[in-house]
Amino acid sequence: MLTIEMILMTVAAAVVLSVLGIAFGLLLLGIDRRVSARMQARIGPPLSQPYIDLKKLLSKENIIPENAVASIFNAAPIIALASSLIVLLYLPIGSMMPVLGGYGDLILVMYLLAVPALAMVAGGFASGSPYATIGAQREMVSMIAYELPLASIVIAVAWLLYSSGITDPFALSSVVANPVWTMVGPLGMVGLFVLLLTFAWVSPAELSKIPFDTPEAETELAGGILVEYSGKNLGLFTVAQGVKTLVMGGLAVAIFFPWNISPLLGLTSYAAMAVDAIFFFLKVIILMILSVTVIRTGLARFRITHVVTLFWVYLGLAGLFGLSLVILDSVLMGGF
Repeated sequence: MLTIEMILMTVAAAVVLSVLGIAFGLLLLGIDRRVSARMQARIGPPLSQPYIDLKKLLSKENIIPENAVASIFNAAPIIALASSLIVLLYLPIGSMMPVLGGYGDLILVMYLLAVPALAMVAGGFASGSPYATIGAQREMVSMIAYELPLASIVIAVAWLLYSSGITDPFALSSVVANPVWTMVGPLGMVGLFVLLLTFAWVSPAELSKIPFDTPEAETELAGGILVEYSGKNLGLFTVAQGVKTLVMGGLAVAIFFPWNISPLLGLTSYAAMAVDAIFFFLKVIILMILSVTVIRTGLARFRITHVVTLFWVYLGLAGLFGLSLVILDSVLMGGF
């Protein structure tokens, strides 16, 4: 039974986590730009550059195109940011359990991850720009493409927990409490490694980063889906991008690397929570550098047809192959 005190605590925790998520999400964008610059033998901008850009954008006026659908155009960035923050509330942060949680977290997270992209699509179509329209079409195609390998990862993890007799296999709290690497044999290890590599390629696509930035494609579409956005609206999209970057990294940590460092240090209570939270953010930084920064710095933009082929054929088959290995390993070990 929910009490007023529990509701107030949940709201307060959600507000604090949202503020921290925005701050750290922007920091991730700064780290990404800085590391990418170093890889290209450039100095690059300071880590605070995303904060500087956001401050400048929030101080500028929103310009709405004359032929735009103003209500949808202005609502899109708000929906994108809100949905990204809601996903963050379902993620465990170190040894802290999610602010929100239930029986189907993984399924809900999959749906919520699509909302920011759908908001951008709606905003692109509502802007009335031909460039934004093409970008919105590309975004829709990309979403359909990368959902197959992402779904394979979620199903594999849930299957593994269910076959091991874990209650609520789709709950992220169950996933974190039962590291998947400890529940499989050699065959399952190979399958999980394939799924990990698949997730590493899905992450830049979810974030519309090179080589999967075809919806924006500055050199082709002058910014594409966001070409008509400016001022506060563009600032909100920037914040949503940062939060979603944190969410993708946090999801990878929760599924593949959920271990905490406080047991090794013999810490308990609030000290353990603080150290585990710092360790969590360090894991997110490392994973995002490897799966986003390195890939986008080393590759050029793919054509939209190449994006579809990569996800539906190669990564789709890789995801199904990894899922099959996990299931086969579970059957051989007598878990189902």
